[in-house]
Amino acid sequence: MKEKLILIGGGGHAKACIDVIEQEDRFEIAGIIDVPEKIGVEVLGYKVMGTDEDLKSLAQDYGFFLVTIGQLETPSRRMACFERVKNVGAKLPVVTSPLAYVSKHARVGEGTIVMHQAVVNAGAEIGVNCIINTKALVEHDAVVRDHCHVSTNAVVNGGVVVGSRTFFGSNATSRQCITIPEDSFIRANSLETGK
Repeated sequence: MKEKLILIGGGGHAKACIDVIEQEDRFEIAGIIDVPEKIGVEVLGYKVMGTDEDLKSLAQDYGFFLVTIGQLETPSRRMACFERVKNVGAKLPVVTSPLAYVSKHARVGEGTIVMHQAVVNAGAEIGVNCIINTKALVEHDAVVRDHCHVSTNAVVNGGVVVGSRTFFGSNATSRQCITIPEDSFIRANSLETGK
């Protein structure tokens, strides 16, 4: 019998997460937490069943949660939700698409999702509550710290350290072995060469 999983956030990113969760087939999605006006609304067949206010009571019945709010300008909402889940004692699993490749020699932190066709190579380390989005590449020995979003088709090259809370835009590429400071915003289609 599959463990039940509650999603936190029912927007566009949640739809992509639902598809990954269904493909992985490890959890049964029990429902979604969102804003009060969305209670009862369905997202790809899954109902919004409560709000952040219900998190503590839901955690008594459901042991697993995943933050499915996207991250563009700031990770603050994702971080706040992650901390709330931790504070009520629930678990945040790593969710990995079966269409992705994560090396057995890589490490991925709790609450992180690795989406379709992403690659996390040997020696790479991904922190907690990250999004490794569709077709993203995290190369060998790269480190992506906590609460980062590596966007679609982005390339974090070998030996790079991406500081916490960084947004790494779609199709952006880093030069190898550089350090990207915390709270950086790497624009889509850019080449990050370090300082």
